[in-house]
Amino acid sequence: MRIGLIGTGRIGAFHAAALARHPRVGALVLADADPERAAGVAGALGAEAAPSVDALFGHPLDAVVITSATAAHAELIGRAAAAGLPAFCEKPIALDVPRTLDALKAVAAAGTELQLGFMRRFDAGYRAAHEAVAAGRLGRLHTVRAVTSDPAPPPAAYLPLSGGLFRDCMVHDFDIVRWVTGREVVEVYATGSDAGPAMFREAGDVDTAAALLTLDDGTLVSATATRSNGAGYDVRMELAGERTSLAVGLDERTPVESLEQAGPAAPGKPWPGFLERFGPAYEAELDAFVALVRGERDNPCDGGEALVALRIAEACVLSHRERRPVRVAEIPAG
Repeated sequence: MRIGLIGTGRIGAFHAAALARHPRVGALVLADADPERAAGVAGALGAEAAPSVDALFGHPLDAVVITSATAAHAELIGRAAAAGLPAFCEKPIALDVPRTLDALKAVAAAGTELQLGFMRRFDAGYRAAHEAVAAGRLGRLHTVRAVTSDPAPPPAAYLPLSGGLFRDCMVHDFDIVRWVTGREVVEVYATGSDAGPAMFREAGDVDTAAALLTLDDGTLVSATATRSNGAGYDVRMELAGERTSLAVGLDERTPVESLEQAGPAAPGKPWPGFLERFGPAYEAELDAFVALVRGERDNPCDGGEALVALRIAEACVLSHRERRPVRVAEIPAG
């Protein structure tokens, strides 16, 4: 199998390394807006570097992996579809609903596959939670708590391009809540704080946010996120039901210190970032994509899933701006 990868930044280089060692990937071609960066990553992996994205699409490829800057995702998805190529794309498709819909229409018209990179679906803990809920282990699920805390803010230049905390960061929580519970979000009430570094206020963003989500069966979900969690990278989910309670992401590296006398101390080696915490999940989602391209499995996370998660994020943005509960149905779906 011959795969082209577009975008060789941090996550792109990580994906390229995973594909380079995949037993079913025979050749890998890399491209980037910065040709020298693509050449450097390709040289380290024994892959081929294309001088441009146009040149990459000129190669005989079986599939495309898109890990470029977010602003280019929708266009590249469209190009892959027009070339008849299945594509894997890091979230999001786009930062607004209209461009997301345009990309999905291009894929549908071409009859190709699009898999989105919501890697938490491939994490062992979240998969176990999904299975526990589906099996009825918790009984009636009444409360879910989702936490996403980055250890340090991103570069200031990234913020105006990111889409904001709800769309860029918490969209992972919105997707995984739906997937784990098997339910849909019907209403949100969201707020945020820009009391942290001034760059968030300058970008019109918030550094910390909270959202209360109501699911279609009445389950209540609290989702919180922050860009400034000095203890380390902390991504968790707690699920409470009438029979039992379960937690995802609670281990010896969780950056939480108990103040109880018999409780655990602060971890000696907390998770430093998302690649370390979710490394196996990133590899698993690419393995699923290879299997999808080979016709060995169904699409585990198609573009429609990204649209739903984005509409929840848009509802949160609207709720925060207008200081009111927002029904997800208020956000156009097409």
